[in-house]
Amino acid sequence: MDAIQPYMPWVIQAAAGAVGGNVIGAIRGASSLGPLMNTILGAAGGAGAAYAVSAGGYGDRLIALLGNNPNVADGVAGLAGGLALPLAASFFKRGS
Repeated sequence: MDAIQPYMPWVIQAAAGAVGGNVIGAIRGASSLGPLMNTILGAAGGAGAAYAVSAGGYGDRLIALLGNNPNVADGVAGLAGGLALPLAASFFKRGS
């Protein structure tokens, strides 16, 4: 279990992003990119957004805002990125 511990933030971010990608896909309906693409883009967006929050110096603020729980902060940042990237990409879908 100790071997996976350093990777847990990435797992949480990608999983939350994948959920967010599929939520936005369900909301967009006909303009959705499909379940697989929504999952992939959501996971990438989740990990990317969480990295951007941390690199931008807002990681500690987000953790403090969410009750000093870094796992919850990773999930929230991942969910936000997972919602944003597939949503942005769906606007470029041909015929939407």
